[in-house]
Amino acid sequence: MGRNCSSHAILLTHRLRVKLSFGTESTLGDEKTSMAYEVSLDAKMRELIVVAVAVSLRCDGCIAVHSAEAVKLGATREEIAEALGVAIALDAGATMVYLARVMDAIA
Repeated sequence: MGRNCSSHAILLTHRLRVKLSFGTESTLGDEKTSMAYEVSLDAKMRELIVVAVAVSLRCDGCIAVHSAEAVKLGATREEIAEALGVAIALDAGATMVYLARVMDAIA
């Protein structure tokens, strides 16, 4: 059911040969590299973003781990709900593109 997010990130990294943002390397096991980055977002904000993305990706493991981490970092139910609202809005926007494609296909 859930996706293995780390393996997806590794595959993407190798294909695109890009430098990933702070925190990604530590997820993939290279904490020394990840510590070289300066951060603009605090840890709680990053976790709220990850929770929203996890919902959009439908990654059960990611949802469990990052929801707990967001709470541990002080995220309130209201903040988590707002982040989830952003995920819903994003998914709805993407859905609208495909709705138009269906309507074009049946025109």
